Order: sequence, then structure tokens, then C-alpha cells
Amino acid sequence: MPRIFFVIVSSISIVTSALAVDPNEILKNPDLEARARAISKGLRCVVCQNQSIDDSDASLARDLRILVRKRLSAGDTNKQVLDYVVSRYGDFVLLKPPVKLETLVLWFSPFIIIIIGLTAGIIFFRRQRYNLKSASLSPALNNQEREKLNNMLED
Repeated sequence: MPRIFFVIVSSISIVTSALAVDPNEILKNPDLEARARAISKGLRCVVCQNQSIDDSDASLARDLRILVRKRLSAGDTNKQVLDYVVSRYGDFVLLKPPVKLETLVLWFSPFIIIIIGLTAGIIFFRRQRYNLKSASLSPALNNQEREKLNNMLED
């Protein structure tokens, strides 16, 4: 049963990604189309954010796919096309943005958040352990205090 489920899910994902590129968008030149597909797979759909423009059905992704194909048809190199798209949308449009000063937060914020969370957890559990130890170290009542407590409870 799980194998059938896997086959169905993978078939659906293949079909949906194939449907993202409209047949009207495909270039007649197979070399240019292959370059366009390669570029499109590296560009993020700014609407969907976790899909490439090649896989996305969003209208903005379609516009970007058409833009890539127009630039390639005009004679731009792959790098020129990517530079043009990045100049319009920033490094965020790249599925794998370059590591540079402006993108350090993008690359290292997950690690910083994990370190802060681990540090907060360690501090919390150490304080809990200290509170338990200090509570167990409190001295027992002596006879005079016990008698005073019993008198208070009787009243």
C-alpha cells in the first residue's frame, strides 16, 4: 500500500511540474529551451517562495519564464539573464543565493536561531535543577518551630 501511495504522489508531482510551463511559452530552438529551463529551475517564484518558476503556476512565475525566454532569444548569455532578473528582484529570487555581506542574514539566521534556542533551553533547565536542589536543601523544622506551627494550626 505505501508503495502505491508513493507512486501516485510522485506521478502527481511530475504532472504538475510539467503543467507549469505552458506549451505556448516553449521556444522552438531546443538549445535555447534547455537553457531557459535550466535558468528557470534556479529562480524562485516570489509568490510561492519554495518553488522554482519552472514548477510554479503563479502568473508572476509565468511572466518571469517569458522574460527569461525573451532575453535568451535576444542573445543574452545565461549569466546576463540571471544578472538582469537579480537586478530587478534582488538575490532573494535565486533559489541558491550567493554568500556575500548582504545575504549573511539569509544564510546564517537559522543557525543563530538554533543556538539561541539551545542556550535558552540549557539556562532554563539548569535553573530548574538549581531550584529543585535549593528546595530540597531547606532545613527541616526543629521542635520549637514544629510546636509553633501546631499551635497556629489549632487556632
